[in-house]
Amino acid sequence: MASGDTLLVVVPALAEFPSANYPTFDTRNVVTVLDFDDSTDESCEFPGFMPRHYDGGGITVTIGWMATSAIAGNTVWGVGFKSVSDDADDLDSKAFAADNAVTAAAASASGEVAYDTVAFTDGADMDSIAAGEYFRMKLTRDADNGSDTMVGDAELVFIEIKET
Repeated sequence: MASGDTLLVVVPALAEFPSANYPTFDTRNVVTVLDFDDSTDESCEFPGFMPRHYDGGGITVTIGWMATSAIAGNTVWGVGFKSVSDDADDLDSKAFAADNAVTAAAASASGEVAYDTVAFTDGADMDSIAAGEYFRMKLTRDADNGSDTMVGDAELVFIEIKET
């Protein structure tokens, strides 16, 4: 697979939620979005399967999002991965690798989608996910981070994972 090729795209409908502090479903002109609050850290998880043609290099995660109404300020997004190796990892106890984060500026108009990226090097940075392996990806809006200054909800539209 060539660098820059898309490995996986996830949409809000695929989200799975923890027991507390999670985003809520909403729609924007018939587009399903996830609303992440501006006052509470909220996160959700997405299941994935690393394509067998993945070459084993780093990956770049693109977060496509928009503000409910704001046209200024920043959000802080954290992304983390958990590999699930064959006959080795216990889903009841396996932890996510540390999040990588991006401080992302709101688009210039409500309804416009901002595309912001988070880079991961191969290996421990992305929990050593291998080709042909199931994994979990966690997305968090770090609302209590001092750099998260956007007032109102941040609405997730999509996430793309591509090979770096």
